[in-house]
Amino acid sequence: MPAADPSAIRILAEVVANCCEGGAHHRLTLRVPGWPGFAPGQFVMLSPGPVGAVPRSDPLLPRPMAVFREHADERGPCLEVLYKRSGRGTHLLAAAVAGESIALVGPLGSGFRAPSAPGAALLVAGGTGIASVFELARTLADERAVSVLLGARRAEDLMGEADFAELHVNLEIATEDGSRGTRGLVTDLLEKRLAAEPGATVYACGPTPMMQRCVEIAAAHGAACSVSLENNMACGFGVCLGCAAPRTSGGFALVCCDGPVFDGRDIVWSQLP
Repeated sequence: MPAADPSAIRILAEVVANCCEGGAHHRLTLRVPGWPGFAPGQFVMLSPGPVGAVPRSDPLLPRPMAVFREHADERGPCLEVLYKRSGRGTHLLAAAVAGESIALVGPLGSGFRAPSAPGAALLVAGGTGIASVFELARTLADERAVSVLLGARRAEDLMGEADFAELHVNLEIATEDGSRGTRGLVTDLLEKRLAAEPGATVYACGPTPMMQRCVEIAAAHGAACSVSLENNMACGFGVCLGCAAPRTSGGFALVCCDGPVFDGRDIVWSQLP
């Protein structure tokens, strides 16, 4: 059985801010004493809402959340999480206010790796997967040309657009209804960029069909494509076995500790939930 990452910490993190950024989207800022830093693409497990004086068992399980970015204030390290209010757990999380505590375990998982080739990097993200690629974009932009392609159904479904706009990257947006950027799918943007930038490396995070299409497009252009899977999980470090993903080589990988980042060619996409 895989062991927990020895660099991960278990702590009650202090809520610094928990702001609604339009619609169901929120930005949670946590102060995390002893935070060891993280690699782009790693995640944390957060309790579903603030920790109260009386233990709560409904909902019981923590939620995996990508680390959007980290910074420090005068009182220590902080990290930001972007999330969408959807089920009971995220509704409780959205109710947390400054000064309350949220149980945190992390950083967990294996993050993105730098491209092995010298070409451009194309980052494709949709939905809540957008939260996984900000630090990757910021880091890679210091050393190579980076294009960030963000997709959503509607303009109000976009997350973190203003943050990406501040980076030294080429930012393109596609919405299915045409309310922001190009009308259509973000994978259409990828196809055009790869045709214009042969030799680029692709990174993708978002809905499973989107990532599968990114892998197919990259393969057609002879490009490498790393994906960050978003399987449901209960523990975050390989105990519950709830996040298993089928491998093309046979058997299963655990997204929480073998990933969440994989070579897109290593996943049997037709068998993912």
